[in-house]
Amino acid sequence: MLRDLADYRCLVFDCDGVVLDSNAVKTRAFHEVALPFGADAAQAFVDYHQANGGISRYRKFEYFLRDIAGAADAQALLPGLLERYAAAVRQGLLDCAVAPGLQALRAQLPESRWLIVSGGDEAELRDVFSVRGLDGLFDGGIFGSPTPKDSILARELASGNITGPSLFLGDSRFDYLCAHEAGLDFVFLDGWSEFHHAAVFFADKPVAVRRDIQALLGSEGTP
Repeated sequence: MLRDLADYRCLVFDCDGVVLDSNAVKTRAFHEVALPFGADAAQAFVDYHQANGGISRYRKFEYFLRDIAGAADAQALLPGLLERYAAAVRQGLLDCAVAPGLQALRAQLPESRWLIVSGGDEAELRDVFSVRGLDGLFDGGIFGSPTPKDSILARELASGNITGPSLFLGDSRFDYLCAHEAGLDFVFLDGWSEFHHAAVFFADKPVAVRRDIQALLGSEGTP
């Protein structure tokens, strides 16, 4: 269930598909980088990526090389794939749309602490958010891979940076699982999500669903 937003001391945001309309940017980049291994391998990788939103690129490329491409020299190939992927996504992250209502929500909740906890690369996230003038919204910090999302949440809870009640805004199955494990409330934003089986997955779970951040403005906690 979703409480009145003013009741939350912390809001934790995923980035891709929540703050930035960047899911398609990253899907295209995964396909492009995997294409030299063959069209079937590239499509299989896209399918895996979309079914596992929120998981870091490091784990995804390790899986691709080991389980899809069957590369014998996976560890040797991994740095080059990661570098090409980062180059492919950077401009897209700088150009893609920012969630409507983000600034208005910040104005509505001036006392809450905001964090980014993403599967995206941490250094890349901090750079992009700085260039786009978004970093100042997230006074609790901007965090990402290679540290896994669930480990970030556990660390920030232990340090007192995340204090309850807290809400996680995500767009993937993994976001929900991480939030649930950490004891955070969760709202699923479906407007930019690539989680194709979300309706089935959330059917028996007391999770609020909204289109985007704009739709949260004025929320009174109804699912």
